[in-house]
Amino acid sequence: MADFKYEIKEALGTISESPKGWTKELNLVSWNGKTPKFDLRDWAPEHEKMGKGITLNTEELKALRDLLNQIEL
Repeated sequence: MADFKYEIKEALGTISESPKGWTKELNLVSWNGKTPKFDLRDWAPEHEKMGKGITLNTEELKALRDLLNQIEL
């Protein structure tokens, strides 16, 4: 796997936490110095490791929000 850099520009919120301390978070993240995007994934304590996740631009996040607002929970 190629090296990559990331910087959490803004922590927007935590959705859940596992018994081992990993948290599922929505953050604004810059990947490899590029424009920050919205990122939803699991993070180890202190953000030293990460799990698989999804990265969305503003338009995609708005579309997801609109879709979720249509779902009756």
